[in-house]
Amino acid sequence: MISGAVSRGGPLRTLGNRVVDRHGRPFLLRGMSLFWSQWMPQFYCAGTVKWLHRDWGSNAVRTAVAVGYGGYRENPEAEWEKVARVVEAAVAEDMYVVVDWHTHEPEPEPAAEFFGRLAQAYAGLPHLVYEIWNEPYPRYDWHRDIRPYCEALVPVIRAHAPDSLIIVGTPNYSQRPDIPAAAPLALDNIAYAIHFYAASHGETLRRNCRIAIDQGLPLLASEYGTCEANGDGRFAPNETQAWWHFLEANGIGHFNWSIADKFETAAALMPGASPEGDWPEDMLTPSGRLVRNHLRSRRFDGRQETTDDGNQFVGHVVARGNMDAQS
Repeated sequence: MISGAVSRGGPLRTLGNRVVDRHGRPFLLRGMSLFWSQWMPQFYCAGTVKWLHRDWGSNAVRTAVAVGYGGYRENPEAEWEKVARVVEAAVAEDMYVVVDWHTHEPEPEPAAEFFGRLAQAYAGLPHLVYEIWNEPYPRYDWHRDIRPYCEALVPVIRAHAPDSLIIVGTPNYSQRPDIPAAAPLALDNIAYAIHFYAASHGETLRRNCRIAIDQGLPLLASEYGTCEANGDGRFAPNETQAWWHFLEANGIGHFNWSIADKFETAAALMPGASPEGDWPEDMLTPSGRLVRNHLRSRRFDGRQETTDDGNQFVGHVVARGNMDAQS
């Protein structure tokens, strides 16, 4: 029987400007994001999820449910099956799973259908976190577009999962959490997304985050990359380390983009990597090795985790060196 993050953390919620566990202690979700579901479907499987938990030390995994481009809007059942496989694998591993509606457009009708179905199917499971709009395009305004969308969609989820944690996108590709900080949603258990790519986004975005934190908003870096904003280009390990320090110091969970084996800097895997995990070092890209090492460094053996600045966070236990042991 796996004993993992959810057994210890229980249902997650927000308290002030933090995501906390069942005991009210700050909790950091840490893990990997899968790639667009319609383009990398092979990694939407139990083998990938299990390896990310037991070898990489992830306490959570994020799906990226494609909406357009041949995704859920055109092929709802095929995309639903992929999400269900990942959710069920995460539950089996006692991990959290962020189900992300991966679009830049609001898509309110298919979103309501999808999230209503998802919340009803998995009602009562504390493993699920709902991310209802990945990255709003810059043309979408918080007051005019994003906030009304969220106010309409959150009750659809709450009808079946009343206490669930929900992540909402923020303006300009989820890079302006300071804007909703001035007019946050009047709803409980809402975290606000920040997305960054370390070679393109630095102190300006961190300043936006500080404004939001100071105004009481709980943030979650539901997507970040170790490279440029297009997912490719310069690999930026030093800038990524600066971001990790900031995130850990401020109690902000994070999901790296992405589990993919395509030719781009953000991909964690080399072309041809097995969907079943068991990836040797030579099947990891520089980004994959960097992120894996960071995640593994945050595992602990039953003690409370301590971040670089001394803040303590609850994490999860992973057995070292024994893939068949409890984790």
